Amino acid sequence: MKIDWIKGLWGRAPMDPYRWVVLDVETTGLNTRKASLIEIAAVSLHLDPITQNLKIDLADSFEVVLKQQTTKTSNKENILLHGIGVDAQKSGEDPVAALLKFEEWIGTSPLFAFHAVFDEAMIQKTFKQYLGRKLNNAWIDIEPLVAKCHPEVKAKYMDDWMQFLGIECAVRHQAAADTFATAEIMMQIWPLLRAHAHSIEEIEELEKRLRKLPRH
Repeated sequence: MKIDWIKGLWGRAPMDPYRWVVLDVETTGLNTRKASLIEIAAVSLHLDPITQNLKIDLADSFEVVLKQQTTKTSNKENILLHGIGVDAQKSGEDPVAALLKFEEWIGTSPLFAFHAVFDEAMIQKTFKQYLGRKLNNAWIDIEPLVAKCHPEVKAKYMDDWMQFLGIECAVRHQAAADTFATAEIMMQIWPLLRAHAHSIEEIEELEKRLRKLPRH
């Protein structure tokens, strides 16, 4: 009840300071206006309040395929990329139920993604479509944060950063595997990131500032 009251007053409940969610999505295309959301995969990062150590908690993860309409399923090239076939898309979970489960699972955790603008656009669009509202959670893009931690590296894409950091991904462009790789990026930069931001509020503010700066 208290959180609901704060949400109504400020528009967003305070962020969970110790549980952060890293996510990735699969869609029927890259045009956020035309594409449909197929899958959400997410895993939590837990921050120890005493040691300030960050760890991936695989036991605290989420994955769901949303049921697609017959006319909205992926084309062959798209399926080859994410590996979710037409039958799997048609037999996915009811979108309303899936989104409600996801909302309950994330709670007030901030949401991290690599190039988060796309993930945010697709998830918010789908929430609006099926539930008539959007998520109020904070969205934080990991890409400008890793660039801040390693200014000597002129990389932009996730594959470039994975190569630089020595991170391997079991199957690229599949949501669950990409989510874990993204979480590993966050784990690797955390010791350096702490020099610039000590709390989740400071991380969010830093990311907002970095997003506005020109990049070379």
